[in-house]
Amino acid sequence: MNIKVDNLRSEYKGEFLDISNVDPSPFKQFKVWFKEALHSDIYDPNAMILSTVDQNGMPSSRTVLLKAYDERGFVFYTNYESKKVKELEKNPRLVILFPWFKLSRQLIIQGTIERVSKMESFKYFLSRPFGSKLGAWVSHQSAVISSRKILEMKLEEMKKKFRDGKVPLPDYWGGLRIIPSSFEYWQGQPERLHDRIYYSLQHDGSWKIERLAP
Repeated sequence: MNIKVDNLRSEYKGEFLDISNVDPSPFKQFKVWFKEALHSDIYDPNAMILSTVDQNGMPSSRTVLLKAYDERGFVFYTNYESKKVKELEKNPRLVILFPWFKLSRQLIIQGTIERVSKMESFKYFLSRPFGSKLGAWVSHQSAVISSRKILEMKLEEMKKKFRDGKVPLPDYWGGLRIIPSSFEYWQGQPERLHDRIYYSLQHDGSWKIERLAP
C-alpha cells in the first residue's frame, strides 16, 4: 500500500528575519543561530549535510559533523582517501546545509575547501575517544568490503596493536576547512512566506546582504 505524502505539511513559525536584525558578519550571525540550536534540544546540532560533485557532474551528499569554526571557516574531520575528498580534490567547490528543523531554520553555506594544518588535526585527534581513534585506523572509507566481519576483525587487531591506549594520527586522516563565499539564512514563516537573508562575499572582502524571495 502506498503511503500518501501529498498532504504531509507543517506550518512554520519563527522569529522574523530581516536585514535590519541580522549581524553584518555572517560568522557572528552563525554564532547566534548555532548557540540557539545548541539550547533547543536539537539532536546533533552540529550535523551538516555536505554536498560535492564528481568529475562527471554527478552530485552526492552525506552528513558530517562540524568540529570547529571561526572567521577562517568551518572544520570537519575525515579520511583523506574517502570519496568526498577525492571529489573535492577535483572540484574544491561545495555546499553545506545545517537542517535545524525544530527551529524552522536551515543555513546553506557555499564555499571552497582547504586542509587544516597537521597540528590542528593532531590536536583534535587526541581529544577523540579511544574507540573513535581506532575507527580511523580500521576503515578505508568508501572502499568496497565483502562483510562487516572484516571491520570487526580489523578492530580487534587495532585494539591489540594499540592496547597501551596510545593511538597515533593516521597519515590519511585529518581536518578540512570550508572557506565560505556565501551564506543563506532561512527562517520558516506562515503561509510559506519564508525569510531568506543572503550574504555574498565581495572582491574587497566585505559581505553584501540581500533579502531573497521565498
